Amino acid sequence: MEIIIVGLSHKTAPVEIREKISFPEHKLPDALTQLGTFRAIKEGIILSTCNRVEIIAHTDCLEGGSLAIKEFISRFHQIPIPEFESHLYIHHHQKAMQHLFRVACSLDSMIVGEPQILGQLKSAYTTALECKTTGIVLNNLLSRSFSVGKRVRSETGIAKNAVSISFAAVELAKKIFSELSDKTVMVIGTGEMSELVAQHLIGNGVKKVLVTNRTQQRAVEFAEKFQGEAVPYDDYKQEITRADIVIASTGAPHFILHHEDIIKVIHQRKYNPMFFIDIAVPRNIDPKINEIDNVYLYDIDDLDSVVQANIKERQKEAKVAEEMIEQDVTQFANWMSSLDVVPVIVALREKMESIRIQELNKALARLGNLGEKERNALEILTNGIINKILHQPTIALKQQASTDDIHNILDATRKLFDLEGKC
Repeated sequence: MEIIIVGLSHKTAPVEIREKISFPEHKLPDALTQLGTFRAIKEGIILSTCNRVEIIAHTDCLEGGSLAIKEFISRFHQIPIPEFESHLYIHHHQKAMQHLFRVACSLDSMIVGEPQILGQLKSAYTTALECKTTGIVLNNLLSRSFSVGKRVRSETGIAKNAVSISFAAVELAKKIFSELSDKTVMVIGTGEMSELVAQHLIGNGVKKVLVTNRTQQRAVEFAEKFQGEAVPYDDYKQEITRADIVIASTGAPHFILHHEDIIKVIHQRKYNPMFFIDIAVPRNIDPKINEIDNVYLYDIDDLDSVVQANIKERQKEAKVAEEMIEQDVTQFANWMSSLDVVPVIVALREKMESIRIQELNKALARLGNLGEKERNALEILTNGIINKILHQPTIALKQQASTDDIHNILDATRKLFDLEGKC
């Protein structure tokens, strides 16, 4: 009995390969059904995201299971195995458990600590449940992975501290303003980075968005996305007094906001704090404005420094998470091993019981008409002998369940007592 994971990710395959073997959400039920037709696959789940495609399976045969999964991918996507095989990784037993737990905790993600992967894994499991392609092994494995993921997030700081420029800007805004729900942001320039920062600020409660751009139509379109207000480019220096947070990201080759501009603005605002985010290269805002009371300016390098420091902090927390995962892997591996041991113990007891009954019946036939008392005595005697014979082997098998040698021990037990085919 093995858990196996066959897959590829952003670490092993370029996007062109990941695209070819990804499983769109609407095709997952059909894919799971096809996966279930392979005899080597007892249970299966398909996890497909933009950064990874993984088949998580329960199989009785490691080699047969991995071959079946490769063949399944090839047939479903009509792609020859050699086109993607070199990009695959294959994990089994404890390595597979460890990998899945790391995925659930986002330790294997492009951005360590990102929250999306746990939800994507839960969605993949829900689809497999609906398609009835899971059983006791994968149900327990996925349940444990969700538990580990949740515990790592709550007991470590792996998901804390912004690790993108846009998130870092929002985190800094929260430090400057304890509450964002009554704040107004002005976006000067409508590039992609400006949009990301604006999205995150609005997601964190910013009340109003003002947008200005040299091309007025672009400002209007940008403002409509956020139910904001487009400001004519010629008027932004007057309108900036309304803004608590200013995002500057234009293509201007020089400063568009100078020290003297902001002195006037902050005076008009009665020195209420202002936070400037300059994500333009070349810079749009004169760095001297940082000298003004209650004015805070961060440029792209400042934000990147925050991000790099936070990445290091997450890496420290990731080490703590790895230790937590190891404990859960050991516990789950022990449980898996017990599933293999129990059938052998049951088969061994059944074999001994069948021998006991057979030999007892022979003895009773030879002894002739015995009374009920004598028959009961023989029954108790033979039962006692079998129990004493099986006592130590049963304890030994249970004790060895969590060791690396358990599969060899079980194979030897099956051969010694002729249990092949019975467990």
